Amino acid sequence: QVHLVESGGGPVQTGGSLRLSCAASGLTFRSYAMGWFRQAPGKEREFVARITYNSFSTDYADSVKGRFTISRDNDKKTVYLQMDSLKPEDTAVYFCNAVAGSEPRFDSWGQGTQVTVSS
Repeated sequence: QVHLVESGGGPVQTGGSLRLSCAASGLTFRSYAMGWFRQAPGKEREFVARITYNSFSTDYADSVKGRFTISRDNDKKTVYLQMDSLKPEDTAVYFCNAVAGSEPRFDSWGQGTQVTVSS
């Protein structure tokens, strides 16, 4: 069974930075493209970023392009999201999942990690 554990969120002021981590188990991590998603209060979960299984390619939502950086460590079975120049509209619960295109691959989600950006 796939198990995803996100961490690294917290409160931060506008313009600040955070680094999120997602530890994965129950899957052959190095075989899957991985992605980050977020869900703000009252909104649907949305795609944020993805990275191919070998880190050769990344892709970002327009809203975070140039500010967020996704990376991974296949030996540690962990995917990261470096978030810089944070804005209040980045406030959300952040989740990771394996991805197929920009869609989550697994129905099982972790608990997410809350990011709150204050102005």
